[in-house]
Amino acid sequence: MCDANYSFRYIDVGSYGSRSDSAVFAHSDFGKMLQNKALDLPEHIALPGTTSPAMPFVFVGDEAFALGENLMRPYSSRGLSLARRVFNYRLTRARRVVECAFGILANKWRFLHTPIHLKLETAISAVKAACVLHNFVRARDGYNFEDSLTHSLHSHRPSVVRGHRQGAAVREQFTAYFMSPHGALPWQLEAI
Repeated sequence: MCDANYSFRYIDVGSYGSRSDSAVFAHSDFGKMLQNKALDLPEHIALPGTTSPAMPFVFVGDEAFALGENLMRPYSSRGLSLARRVFNYRLTRARRVVECAFGILANKWRFLHTPIHLKLETAISAVKAACVLHNFVRARDGYNFEDSLTHSLHSHRPSVVRGHRQGAAVREQFTAYFMSPHGALPWQLEAI
């Protein structure tokens, strides 16, 4: 998990590469805390330019993740309305931050581009150290726009993970907001 400045805020290292991101997340301490509503998330707040409804803070994931009140995923890509295509576009833009953070990390610490031929404990420590050093460099050097250009989005095959009703309602509210005068971006319709 990373923030808008491409710094990692939570990492889970040591799972087998054959496990999906969503399975690793679901079994992580963070994933369990999110599912059980045990995270100390900020109170719901109205989106900019609105007074209601109060919306939860959310994390973004790809199609493999389960939809939840605090975890948004795209709509499946079949027969989408304009509003839902805009939502998927906006979610993809938000998700690009974490994709770029991984690209920046791997490009800075080249050993992450190849299989790590170390004992498991040493490999885990090396990856954690790279993440800590990555965050240190980000804080020291600040944000560099060129970093965001070093890693492009790649498409994932949609899965059939079903979401919760509450998550679907939150996603619909974001969808409506992104089409409203307060939430729309001037270029979003041309971008989809």
